[in-house]
Amino acid sequence: MGDMSNSDFYAKNQRNEENHAAGFGCSLMELRSLMELRGTEATVKLQEDYGGVEGLCKRLKTSPTEGLAGAQPDLDKRKELYGANLIPPKKPKTFLQLVWEALQDVTLIILELAALISLGLSFYHPPGDKGGGESCGVAAGGVEDEGEADAGWIEGAAILLSVVCVVLVTAFNDWSKEKQFRGLQSRIEQEQKFQVVRGSQVIQLPVADIVVGDIAQIKYGDLLPADGVLIQGNDLKIDESSLTGESDHVRKAADKDPMLLSGTHVMEGSGRMVVTAVGVNSQTGIIFTLLGAGPEEEEKKEKKGKMQDGNMESNQIKVKKQDGAAAMEMQPLKSAEGGESDEKEKKKVSVPKKEKSVLQGKLTKLAVQIGKAGLVMSAITVIILVLYFAIDNFVLQKLPWMTECTPIYIQYFVKFFIIGVTVLVVAVPEGLPLAVTISLAYSVKKMMKDNNLVRHLDACETMGNATAICSDKTGTLTTNRMTAVQCYIGDMHYKEIPDPGALPPKALDLLVHSISINSAYTTKILPPDKEGGLPKQVGNKTECGLLGLVLDLKRDYQPIRNQIPEEKLYKVYTFNSVRKSMSTVVKLPDGNFRMYSKGASEIVLKKCSHILNEVGEPRLFRPRDKDEMVKKVIEPMACDGLRTICVGYRDFPGDPEPAWDDENSILNDLTAICVVGIEDPVRPEVPDAIIRCQRAGITVRMVTGDNINTARAIAIKCGIIHPGEDFLCIDGKEFNRRIRNEKGEVEQERIDKVWPKLRVLARSSPTDKHTLVKGIIDSTMVDQRQVVAVTGDGTNDGPALKKADVGFAMGIAGTDVAKEASDIILTDDNFSSIVKAVMWGRNVYDSISKFLQFQLTVNVVAVIVAFTGACITQDSPLKAVQMLWVNLIMDTFASLALATEPPTESLLKRKPYGRNKPLISSTMTKNILGHGVYQLIIIFTLLFVGEQIFDIDSGRNAPLHAPPSEHYTIIFNTFVMMQLFNEINARKIHGERNVFDGIFRNPIFCSIVFGTFAMQIVIVQFGGKPFSCQPLDLEKWMWCVFLGLGELVWGQVIATIPNSRLRFLRRAGQLTQKDECQEEDVNEENEEIDHAERELRRGQILWFRGLNRIQTQIEVVNTFKSGTSFQGAGALRRQSSTTSQTQDVTNVSSPSHVSLSNALSSPTSTTAATAPPTTGQC
Repeated sequence: MGDMSNSDFYAKNQRNEENHAAGFGCSLMELRSLMELRGTEATVKLQEDYGGVEGLCKRLKTSPTEGLAGAQPDLDKRKELYGANLIPPKKPKTFLQLVWEALQDVTLIILELAALISLGLSFYHPPGDKGGGESCGVAAGGVEDEGEADAGWIEGAAILLSVVCVVLVTAFNDWSKEKQFRGLQSRIEQEQKFQVVRGSQVIQLPVADIVVGDIAQIKYGDLLPADGVLIQGNDLKIDESSLTGESDHVRKAADKDPMLLSGTHVMEGSGRMVVTAVGVNSQTGIIFTLLGAGPEEEEKKEKKGKMQDGNMESNQIKVKKQDGAAAMEMQPLKSAEGGESDEKEKKKVSVPKKEKSVLQGKLTKLAVQIGKAGLVMSAITVIILVLYFAIDNFVLQKLPWMTECTPIYIQYFVKFFIIGVTVLVVAVPEGLPLAVTISLAYSVKKMMKDNNLVRHLDACETMGNATAICSDKTGTLTTNRMTAVQCYIGDMHYKEIPDPGALPPKALDLLVHSISINSAYTTKILPPDKEGGLPKQVGNKTECGLLGLVLDLKRDYQPIRNQIPEEKLYKVYTFNSVRKSMSTVVKLPDGNFRMYSKGASEIVLKKCSHILNEVGEPRLFRPRDKDEMVKKVIEPMACDGLRTICVGYRDFPGDPEPAWDDENSILNDLTAICVVGIEDPVRPEVPDAIIRCQRAGITVRMVTGDNINTARAIAIKCGIIHPGEDFLCIDGKEFNRRIRNEKGEVEQERIDKVWPKLRVLARSSPTDKHTLVKGIIDSTMVDQRQVVAVTGDGTNDGPALKKADVGFAMGIAGTDVAKEASDIILTDDNFSSIVKAVMWGRNVYDSISKFLQFQLTVNVVAVIVAFTGACITQDSPLKAVQMLWVNLIMDTFASLALATEPPTESLLKRKPYGRNKPLISSTMTKNILGHGVYQLIIIFTLLFVGEQIFDIDSGRNAPLHAPPSEHYTIIFNTFVMMQLFNEINARKIHGERNVFDGIFRNPIFCSIVFGTFAMQIVIVQFGGKPFSCQPLDLEKWMWCVFLGLGELVWGQVIATIPNSRLRFLRRAGQLTQKDECQEEDVNEENEEIDHAERELRRGQILWFRGLNRIQTQIEVVNTFKSGTSFQGAGALRRQSSTTSQTQDVTNVSSPSHVSLSNALSSPTSTTAATAPPTTGQC
């Protein structure tokens, strides 16, 4: 349906206009034009043309209170007339597009070039090839049998084949990933339900089933699924930045601005709206259509790479993770903070680019380093061969250069060039991209089973480096099943819920009314699903706890709600993070007003001037009484880990009517009815998960909106804090007092004094959470930049989730806004799933390291053998095709074998690596060099004295066109055997002794090792000419296997050498500051730098670069003096968040985006480098 062009729409609509006979009083076009109006203009139009919202509902044949009847024929008719609530998804990338993307890899491009050159040269046969060449001089030992000459093309073809393998695997991975994301998105969408009134019943309806004329109930945290007109709203504020780019929240009211648009977020309040436009006709849908949800236009635009609109960009790049299979229902066009970035996005011409994580950054750098080394080696090889040939022929033999010999000389040079290319090809690790892809794809799939739904691939691996987790309390550490267990009513503190007869009837009546009316009517307690289960809590869990109290007092809330339905509520002050309370005003039969209030006890009690006594009459409540109440009632409840809620009320005269907008005077002078202690038990598996985190070097901090005593009690139960330790538990107010200077600005040095010891932050606002996360990330106190994970479920957690390196949203309790801002969704809302994510993240890193350790050993040995062989005997002992078998098969298979190792608990027993740790640790360097030395000794021994040991003909300097020799076959076979056994050594990278530990838990590994062994037997015994192999007898086979087994013994020898002896080669694949800058999240950069500062920075950059270098040199000198490890030297710390937080962001890097590391560790330069000059914030 989405492919219908606009003209088709209009044609269809024209028909609809003609036959209003359809029975509805307004056509599609009328509604569309109505929804384009805003503010007073819209109100006037509604009044004049439709007679207000009621008139509109009449025309749409719906009732503002009872909703649609819900008869199927009526719903079908509405869908046919006004469309269904679906936006057709953008076409997925085709497999070929993904193949093309995979081909952009640097390593692969080097390989493709080498292969094409080699292929081209293999077909080049110069004239005068046969005969008459002797007089032109000969290159010594030119062993080239005709098999090699004819099979010259095999080499190039084999390299191309390896490239094809890598590309196909990568593309297939991307494709299946995209398919998974789509399937998942459609699953999320089918689960995404919305509250709609049908036939007077409030029901949860899948978003796709909403039709025009439905009455939808909207509340805080919702993502609006369709356009509508507000019928009645309480304190409603909407974030429309996804459509308008304005970041300020817009107040909505039925009489001022009643227009609600799809794709916008409800930030505060609640209300009901009548749906007027769905799917492609809603405001979001129209934008989609304009942006060409039709596939052809999309592609043209992608080719241009220009985005007509900031929003478009997010949709295009989002396709990876965000398109539903059936339909893309009302995806918000931008993230929660999208407003500000939109404008800036428009200015940039940006081409979608794949996200690149820290690990991928390090790997690309490493691949380039290896490639360069290989290039140097191959150049040296070619130069040596050419010089050797020239000196031998023209200097020593004094042969003249004859013109007729030129083609033959050229042929020799070409042959030398091919040998050079072979060395280069062996040097480049083409298994690297494959290993990363396999490892990440495998992890993401497995993490799904562990309840981690990864939205951004790099989050998986960043999680392995996490050093801090800032977790919510409610729902994450606790079960989020609230039950009232204590209360204070009528001057009595009841440790358990009292018998209703024991309470003053007046107070009881007020309490029941207050709780029933002053809560969202969508919150209910339903009978349990299965017998004997707990009653089902629907809606806000704290309110469920209070409603449970009403039921425990043998009363029922439903009759009271039926008596005063939602539309009769006079005014509602909804709960938000600033008020921390909720109040509802009702008009009493005598014309006066009564306001019921509930909220955090210390906040509501401050506003109380009276309290009900033991007979239910109000008595004075003096400050002295308040203090006593806090000491005797609230603190003991909080110390039991209970959340305390105070319920109160206030009566107002009907004449004159109070000024409801003057909140401060209204929410004051209350009469307290009761204080309730609500328990939210800790999840049973959390304490263990937290111990595992602490053992793994991860600090867990609790950030909660709860009272400090409650928070501390829960933190002790969870094991976040242990009595007697040196830690901080503070509330938001104290936190702000400590981190802000006299002007009220946040100062990084002040945060640095607080965060290391901070374990619990109570009564915190969303801003506090964001400030804390930013402060920890930007801190330069510690060597390694902290990597922070944050959990959140509320709309207000959006900014903190985006700022964090990894944001976890709750799959069950989380609002749409939180999920949108997150990197990983916890499908079971459980803290212990985060620990699993850490385990998988570390496993990815380790798998890649294992593969590298194995791969580099093969490469180092093969390059040196090819190089020395070529220089000494003018012919490589390992033939090109053999090299490629070693290279391609060992690479691809090894990456499969080593990248799919399942994670073990031992991963959680070490500290995180940190951002700047080089990929290749000193232990790995030791292993690579150690095994390399062993293999080279064996191979050179076999090469130069092998014929005497085995008593066979020498393969060196064999005459031209000789059949393959046993001598060289033994070398090849031993080489492969050594690699096979070294693959087992490579399973451990931290110097463990037992390399067989857990080997049978990985069936892929075992089957690959045996499979490779079997293939090797086939190649040696039956490979013949193409593989340059001569069949070997059993004794020689045993010798080859024995020499291979030596690897395992030698591995034990290497493990005994202490690392402290090896100070060199420590920094391969380390990310330096420049590389990290390119991964900078452009959005964040834009938000944090203003233009004046940008200009300022350009000058500073040069300064800081100079200072940086000096600092690095000083650190190096100090390091060598102090004899500590080289690791800390020059560990450049970085300021802002690195992991490209969203795929929506394109990594455009220009000088203005260079994020400065703190050039010097002194606080003064920190401020200079990173603070906007005006605010002094860090």
